[in-house]
Amino acid sequence: MVQLDFSFYNWDVVSNFILKGLLFSIELTVIATLGGVVFGTVLALMRLSGRKVLDIPATIYVNGMRSIPLVMMILWFFLLVPFLIGRPIGAEWSAIVTFIAFEAAYFSEIMRAGIQSIPRGQVFAGQAVGMTYGQNMRLVVLPQAFRNMLPVLLTQTIILFQDTSLVYAIGAYDLLKGFETAGKNYGRPIESYLLAAVVYFVLCFALSSLVKRLHKKIAIIR
Repeated sequence: MVQLDFSFYNWDVVSNFILKGLLFSIELTVIATLGGVVFGTVLALMRLSGRKVLDIPATIYVNGMRSIPLVMMILWFFLLVPFLIGRPIGAEWSAIVTFIAFEAAYFSEIMRAGIQSIPRGQVFAGQAVGMTYGQNMRLVVLPQAFRNMLPVLLTQTIILFQDTSLVYAIGAYDLLKGFETAGKNYGRPIESYLLAAVVYFVLCFALSSLVKRLHKKIAIIR
């Protein structure tokens, strides 16, 4: 019977192995969320533009990205891009670019649903006072769409944080890699993987609870 021993986990182990990985996981989550929302909003506007020259490429991109597993995108970008450009770009940078490109497709669908949830009467009212399409979107539609979709955007961000563990496949030093490295150094891999699961669960459960509370507040404001 395996005897579990967590006594080797102290502040030195946490500071030397875990915090470095946690910081990169958070950094990757924040950058991918911001980049994904920006590019996702552009894709959503392209799909809602009513112009085939914009709608078709955006639709192909979104559907294509959503049909491919993220871990495959990570591996493809990490292995193929350095081959095409003739030099390595590093696991961390590869992960950042891949996550932004991948998450943009998912945030695009969220933003598209948020934009379509705004009553058309408000769009017509903006047009009636002389607003251009861009002004209408920037001043009337998008602020309300962001508020309506905020809980869903945050939920997708939590999922994104969980997915950051996939960069383990290309050797990037994320939270999971930090636990794995600590386990190898002290010869206790089972304990390290168990603790990693507990940390992911606690963080994601706490964030999910905050999102639920935010969703209730937004519902009351409406």
